[in-house]
Parts: sequence; structure tokens; C-alpha cells
Amino acid sequence: MAPVARMRAVVLDCPDPRALAEFYQRLVGGEVTYADDEWVNLRDGEQVILSFQRNEQYQPPAWPDSERGQQFHIDVTVDDAEQAEREVLTLGATRTDTQPGADENWRVYLDPVGHPFCLCWD
Repeated sequence: MAPVARMRAVVLDCPDPRALAEFYQRLVGGEVTYADDEWVNLRDGEQVILSFQRNEQYQPPAWPDSERGQQFHIDVTVDDAEQAEREVLTLGATRTDTQPGADENWRVYLDPVGHPFCLCWD
């Protein structure tokens, strides 16, 4: 069966689209192909990796609290978890106190406005 649609973008609400796009561009690469005060597109070739939309009333998730849970999260693969952790912390990420993957192959962080993401490795 053919799909109904094709993925276009994952859009993150945030107070400052340009700043959050810069964080993710440094995290996963890509090129900013459109930007204004309300919206930024970060693309990898023809695919949109992420888009960022201004929301003046943005409230970050309160993960792991379920009342305002994670809403969504992004997993990225890294070769060296320790080096990647140092780099994402320098970029403005925060390592969460709760680490459910401590015995696994992933760690949880928050981007500069509170969206969870995981560094994963093989």
C-alpha cells in the first residue's frame, strides 16, 4: 500500500527560532535554507531535518514529569559518547539527572529551551 503522505518536517516550538536552529545545526549539521523572525528551516539536501517556529508562550517539557511530559524527543547517533557529551554541553545542552538508559547505549539531554534529545551509540 502506498503511503498517504511524505514526511516534510518536524517542527519545534521555541522562543527564538534562529538560536535553536543554530544549536541543532551544530548538533546534526545541515543548512539553514529559510529564516525569518518567526520560522527557520534546517535542511539536509532536499529533506527538511527540523523547522523551528516562534511561540511566545512556549513552555518546555518537564521530563520526566508526566504532567508536561517530553512531548517528543530526538535521538542522534554518536561515535564517542564522552566527546559528544562535552560538545553538546558546550553548545548549551543540559544532561538530565534522570538517566533511564544508564545501563544501555544512550543518555538524555535537554536542548537550550528544554526539548529532550538522546545521544545514542552502538
